[in-house]
Amino acid sequence: MSEKLRLAVVNWRDPWHPSAGGAERYAWELARRFAGEGARVHYVTSRAPGQRRRERVEDVEFVRLGGRFTVYPLVLLWMLGFRLRRRRFDAVVDCQNGIPFFTPWVMPRRVPVFCVVHHVHDAQFGLYFPRWLAWVGQVLEGPVSRWTYRRHAFVVVSPSTERAVKERLGWSGPTYVVPNGTVVAEPDGAVPEPAGNPDLVCVTRLVPHKRLPLLLDLAGDLAETHPGLKLHIVGDGPEAATLATEIRARGLEKVVIAHGYVAENVKAALVARADLHLSTSQGEGWGLSVIEAAAFGVPTVAHDVDGLRDAVRDGATGWLVRDGDDQADVVRRALKDLADRAERDRIATECQRRAAEFDWARTAARMRDLVAAAVRAREAGARGDRRYGDGHPG
Repeated sequence: MSEKLRLAVVNWRDPWHPSAGGAERYAWELARRFAGEGARVHYVTSRAPGQRRRERVEDVEFVRLGGRFTVYPLVLLWMLGFRLRRRRFDAVVDCQNGIPFFTPWVMPRRVPVFCVVHHVHDAQFGLYFPRWLAWVGQVLEGPVSRWTYRRHAFVVVSPSTERAVKERLGWSGPTYVVPNGTVVAEPDGAVPEPAGNPDLVCVTRLVPHKRLPLLLDLAGDLAETHPGLKLHIVGDGPEAATLATEIRARGLEKVVIAHGYVAENVKAALVARADLHLSTSQGEGWGLSVIEAAAFGVPTVAHDVDGLRDAVRDGATGWLVRDGDDQADVVRRALKDLADRAERDRIATECQRRAAEFDWARTAARMRDLVAAAVRAREAGARGDRRYGDGHPG
């Protein structure tokens, strides 16, 4: 990547935000690799309490502005100010987390913008907001986004998301699939609780669309036939207190262990020793936790929904719970298959082979090629406009 290239990566949060997840990892892996290749990168995002407003990490300039909602107008004002100070960005990676940042509103028309969509949120807005605000989110995600990015391109992380932006958002412009990579920590953390028999794990953010009650239903059902079972839930979020209350109310304190946030090496240790990884999410753009588990040879049982049906290869690297299936029965079938040592080894090998297909360096290289091609096309167009005297004011 050219040393002169100046790039903005705009994302709702940064990877050190208390509520950071896979979208933040994606944006950060792109930013740090672009900077490592010589680009000048600004990562523009929100600011959690205690975070610095400006910071430089691995040659990436962080600009933190506003909170959950105020970040959107403040980012646009900052980028407009950047332009008015006669500074420029050659391209923008505008990450959509429910709604994008609408950076084309303040960028010169010729600056290419790539709107990164992890998954379509239309049905999820109602889980988090009152009806009127959910409607606003759906309008911004759909018609307003279609109009705003009509001269630009969408980047999606999976075939499921590609279908969703076309079918549910009505997007008809260019779309490129740039999948997640994966990097897992060494499983050298100390885990205080002994492993269950069987030992199950779920790595997830504790938010409504992850459908945590389904996870507890599953634990209750399985405990009747597998008295030694343990289910480890790893992750934090706004539903943490509700989860703890529900575990007690169901009498599952000896079955379900809610670990909350743990260090990466501890998380890796919990996953690596598990017999099975679980997901009850109602839909994802991808399934980063699925691939991270697969890297340790641990298969996943997940519902047959967007993203997860891409991450899990049914019958090879895991099992999908389809409409009409009983999730506990699917897990019992999975555990029965894993009880056969030869079958367990075969599945572990398939999992690790699948995980090896996803690498952040390849992800960044794919995005770099898209950005570089768009910048070259812009420069060629600008030369043509100057030659024929029909240039645009910017």
